[in-house]
Amino acid sequence: MKSSVAHMKSSGHNRRETHSSYRRSSSPEDRYTEQERSPRDRGYSDYSRSDYERSRRGYSYDDSMESRSRDREKRREREREADHRKRSRKSPSPDRRSPARGGGQSSPQEEPTWKKKKDELDPLLTRTGGAYIPPAKLRMMQEQITDKSSLAYQRMSWEALKKSINGLINKVNISNISIIIQELLQENIVRGRGLLSRSVLQAQSASPIFTHVYAALVAIINSKFPQIGELILKRLILNFRKGYRRNDKQLCLTASKFVAHLINQNVAHEVLCLEMLTLLLERPTDDSVEVAIGFLKECGLKLTQVSPRGINAIFERLRNILHESEIDKRVQYMIEVMFAVRKDGFKDHPVILEGLDLVEEDDQFTHMLPLEDDYNPEDVLNVFKMDPNFMENEEKYKAIKKEILDEGDSDSNTDQGAGSSEDEEEEEEEEEGEDEEGGQKVTIHDKTEINLVSFRRTIYLAIQSSLDFEECAHKLLKMEFAESQTKELCNMILDCCAQQRTYEKFFGLLAGRFCMLKKEYMESFESIFKEQYDTIHRLETNKLRNVAKMFAHLLYTDSLPWSVLECIKLSEETTTSSSRIFVKIFFQELCEYMGLPKLNARLKDETLQPFFEGLLPRDNPRNTRFAINFFTSIGLGGLTDELREHLKNTPKVIVAQKPEAEQKKPALTSSSSESSSASDSSDSDSDSSESSSESSSEASDSSSSSSTQSSTSVSENTRRLRACQ
Repeated sequence: MKSSVAHMKSSGHNRRETHSSYRRSSSPEDRYTEQERSPRDRGYSDYSRSDYERSRRGYSYDDSMESRSRDREKRREREREADHRKRSRKSPSPDRRSPARGGGQSSPQEEPTWKKKKDELDPLLTRTGGAYIPPAKLRMMQEQITDKSSLAYQRMSWEALKKSINGLINKVNISNISIIIQELLQENIVRGRGLLSRSVLQAQSASPIFTHVYAALVAIINSKFPQIGELILKRLILNFRKGYRRNDKQLCLTASKFVAHLINQNVAHEVLCLEMLTLLLERPTDDSVEVAIGFLKECGLKLTQVSPRGINAIFERLRNILHESEIDKRVQYMIEVMFAVRKDGFKDHPVILEGLDLVEEDDQFTHMLPLEDDYNPEDVLNVFKMDPNFMENEEKYKAIKKEILDEGDSDSNTDQGAGSSEDEEEEEEEEEGEDEEGGQKVTIHDKTEINLVSFRRTIYLAIQSSLDFEECAHKLLKMEFAESQTKELCNMILDCCAQQRTYEKFFGLLAGRFCMLKKEYMESFESIFKEQYDTIHRLETNKLRNVAKMFAHLLYTDSLPWSVLECIKLSEETTTSSSRIFVKIFFQELCEYMGLPKLNARLKDETLQPFFEGLLPRDNPRNTRFAINFFTSIGLGGLTDELREHLKNTPKVIVAQKPEAEQKKPALTSSSSESSSASDSSDSDSDSSESSSESSSEASDSSSSSSTQSSTSVSENTRRLRACQ
């Protein structure tokens, strides 16, 4: 008990000391606020007395009192800080006051100026300058800038240039490469050569299957701007060396493939290829040999043409590696395949694919860049930099662009007019007529088919965005396209159907709806059927199946007349494997739709027999047998009942015609003996011709129609001779 009282006394003494020290250190204002506190806070001493009394009564609250004292001190400190903040808001402390009274009035004026500076920051000048800005807002921002050489305008034009180059590079392919080149030359690619190089390399590494397209693009740009081609080649070499050092097989494969196609396009020299192959095969590993074989496949034919000794040395090295057999079995097999490819003359790996040989030999510029030299990738060109002579450089590029594009237009005009002298004469006559009329009109013929491509794209998007064929037909009819594009619409529907993996009934219903709407659509599909059958050998098996099923649907629904089958002629000479597959799928689909009895009844329709003469031939027994065997082999032998009857009756008709010919033969000989010598010679000639025709008809089993015609001609000749007698 005594110890607890002593402990309480010491703790009370400590609190008094801390309180007195706080009183000494606190300012008069703090002491004033302390006096204004709540009675509960001011009565801490009363609480301590009561605790003391309780301790005297036998209660020990040492721990609880210490915790309470801590809580009270924390509460006092928080209240002190809050009061201090309130006073500082109302009036600044004497330490912070400046000697001049007017200094306190400057703070509210400084705040709006700081806000103004913050609001005036241009988003393009910050670190996030590459953030997306909508095109409309970007145009509005550019129009607001009056100084075209300012930093803001240059940065905006740089961002627009980067987006344009990336977009054009990402959508280039074989069919639109000429259009992409023209659009690319509209941009300042001299200023953005770093952006162009980076975009081309990124696109090629992302899709190596289009490397030949990117190489053709680089070859065209290199013929006009060799420094851009050199920059791309330098970065490629550095990428290859980096991948080789890091054992990055994928980087080596993509870089070497691009280099190979640049060698094929005569942008890089073949010495670079030989150096790379030598490096890869110097210390052969599985990965290095695989990269070398892939590289050799792409440019092996070009090396065979320009450096046969070099490629012989490379293949000797591959043969030694194969004999040493220190590499994996899979890579050994790849080397053997490479020798087989060389033996076949690289027939599956041409130098330049069709449609990509776009640079004349005189315009080509070949760079001689060794593999081991030190190159500067000029990565600074990828980043925006202020150009003090921005407007002058833009004007210079405009002059260069005009010169290049004018040359291209003149070249295209000469190419178009090389073999069309008649067209030129007609155009001259038209121009003369227009000059006489006094009008100076120039007719421009668009041979790039841009309108056709956009029209087909619109139809494709309408088809793909429709839920059913009725909605699609409604969308297509709302377009209100010209009548001259009717056949193109039908062709596009057929092409979309052919491109599907399996036949979709959607396209048959859509085509049938158009055939029911207008006669022009039906006539277009009729002509398309004949064109498709004539060129059916050009289609793959999957496309052929889809086309056959679509036309079978049109015939079953009577959307197309059955007269379109007139173009089908079943014989061994007039059909190919593709056309026979087409007819097989076509009639099997018809049989599935209609059933064999209805299909047979339709083929026996007397009004349609002239159109089925080629499909069910009766002119020659050989063709008849071919048709019977064909339909029987595809499971539709029930369609050939009439053909079988006709084939059975054909020998009887020929035998019945033989006695008539023998009876007419003596009458012809008696009439020839009674005539004059001149008539004898002529009659003998006619007899010989008749006998030869009879013998040929007996020997060759010709059709019944030809035998009846010969018999009628013989009977007419006998009548004439009897009349003469």
